[in-house]
Amino acid sequence: MAQDLSEILVVGISSRALFNLEKENKIFEEKNIQGFRKYQEEHQDKLLKPGPSFPLIEALLKLNAYVKEPIVEVVVMSRNSPETGTRVLKSIQHYGLPINRMAFSGGEPIPPFIEAFEVDLFLSKDEKEVQTVIDNSTCATALVYDLPKDYQIDTNRVKFAFDADAVVFSEESERIYKEEGIDAFLKHETENEDVPLNDGPFADLLRKLSKIQEKLPMTIELSPLRIAIVTARSAPSHMRVVKTFKKWGVYVDEAYFMGGLAKDKVLKAFGAHIFFDDQTVHLDDSSKVVPCGRVLYKSNSPLKKFEK
Repeated sequence: MAQDLSEILVVGISSRALFNLEKENKIFEEKNIQGFRKYQEEHQDKLLKPGPSFPLIEALLKLNAYVKEPIVEVVVMSRNSPETGTRVLKSIQHYGLPINRMAFSGGEPIPPFIEAFEVDLFLSKDEKEVQTVIDNSTCATALVYDLPKDYQIDTNRVKFAFDADAVVFSEESERIYKEEGIDAFLKHETENEDVPLNDGPFADLLRKLSKIQEKLPMTIELSPLRIAIVTARSAPSHMRVVKTFKKWGVYVDEAYFMGGLAKDKVLKAFGAHIFFDDQTVHLDDSSKVVPCGRVLYKSNSPLKKFEK
């Protein structure tokens, strides 16, 4: 009987996001698969160092210790062949990561396997790969940044931080702000305060995280899994966000309505293991203090024109 993953958070992670494979990736780009295979074979006994999403994955997997049945599943997804992926397998074993599922596609694109493994969140350092997933699936996905310099964090808890518009919620309100300005945005949000915001690309992920919180044996205030919203919104537009979460039945531990202020200091104080935002203007500073992932727009999104 197939395992029911509907109540389990499934995280798909590229080997390059889990481990530091920047040197190996450069060899692949310069010397193609032959040079890459030769290098991997010559260094198959050399362990890989943790990559940008390693602390998040380590912390997430520790949540399973609190429950009888697993609530988190991690799938390592790589375009390596099983042969060239030996270093990844040995490194997973060395660090004691309880990861049982892998997808080594032997050069074939990874995105088609997202649905096959029922992935809820996919993290990668390959922008084209992330864009393909966003355009062709409902899976939450992000382009991960390098870890901040000298980054250290407690992995006995796990803290997710999300931007609001175009991440947890749809692009609708952000489009009004970008195309018509702040006054039109505030007017629209005030008039629609009691109308729940539509789902964005990370809405289902947030709902699943909330369900996982409910499965943990401690009270919500003491949960080792915490969720924060860190948004550029301010009063009065914050009320629509609060009312939307109530309508969804989603518990958010913390919310910070920045009103245009930089987000990096709040994220550092929160101690985020990952922060998801769609705008580089917020990620440039934030990625210097906490791990970050950029949420790309769909290729046909009107917001694409604002990226430049």
